[in-house]
Amino acid sequence: MALKDYNNKRKFDETSEPKGKTKKSKDKLIFVIQRHAASRLHYDFRLEMEGVLKSWAVPKGPSLDPKDKRLAMMVEDHPYDYKDFEGNIPEGNYGAGQVEVWDSGTYEPLEENTKLSDEKELLKELHAGSLKFILHGKKLKGEFALVKMKNTDDNSWLLIKHKDDFAESPYDAEENTSSKSLVTKFLEEKKSLKIKEKKKS
Repeated sequence: MALKDYNNKRKFDETSEPKGKTKKSKDKLIFVIQRHAASRLHYDFRLEMEGVLKSWAVPKGPSLDPKDKRLAMMVEDHPYDYKDFEGNIPEGNYGAGQVEVWDSGTYEPLEENTKLSDEKELLKELHAGSLKFILHGKKLKGEFALVKMKNTDDNSWLLIKHKDDFAESPYDAEENTSSKSLVTKFLEEKKSLKIKEKKKS
């Protein structure tokens, strides 16, 4: 079962994260990027395939600058319903911290394959370790690639923006975050708590 790792890592009586069930979009495949303040702030990049969200943790966040090659660590598949998940994962749970949706939309393979469906083409590229796709998000648009790094462990990939009309240089995901962000608020509260504790000691 694709979601076994996901389910095994979570205590659903403590976290409000969705339980692992496969589900598919009725029309186009979806993608979502979540900003996640866990032990460290990172971005979770998720692509719908086979009724789940294939997932990568991107420490520095995605970029629209083709010069940036962002490290993306592949993690366990997440359930389709995770696309809407926002909120707090309680202390003592896997990935404890604050999560918010940073961007979302639909996506499709860059290569048009007349013999294969979009999803089958993407799965073929995923297994080959080189995915090329077009994102139709609110923040991220245009052509991207996810390339598996050679001579490293299986989980290390690079997320790269192609040069196109949507490329933007320089680009910082943090600067394109809402001023009302609950993740930012969570990080600020955590920081002030650490300062207070330092003063006490």
